[in-house]
Amino acid sequence: MSKILKINEFDDAIKEGIVIVDFFADWCGPCKMLAPIFEELEEEMKDKVKFFKVNVDESGELASKFSVFSIPTMIIFKDGKDVSTEVGFLPKEKIKMNLEKYI
Repeated sequence: MSKILKINEFDDAIKEGIVIVDFFADWCGPCKMLAPIFEELEEEMKDKVKFFKVNVDESGELASKFSVFSIPTMIIFKDGKDVSTEVGFLPKEKIKMNLEKYI
């Protein structure tokens, strides 16, 4: 299961390699639909990509820092730099294709 990051853990978590962060909220319907897909991808790609989550209700500062205004929002980081942002629910294949561009 993907670790939910707090603001004090975020920079260390994204600084090396390929990382995808799912910005979500517990009350968000599309976020709930995305959760099992995110977990499946984590299992399939765990040797190549690190998967994390940020609860926007608990870590609003991080959401603001990355201009997350709608959820779910997934941001892909490569060695600490954000390289791709996707807003809204996406099918598994689309997320996987986006990640594979950076591996």
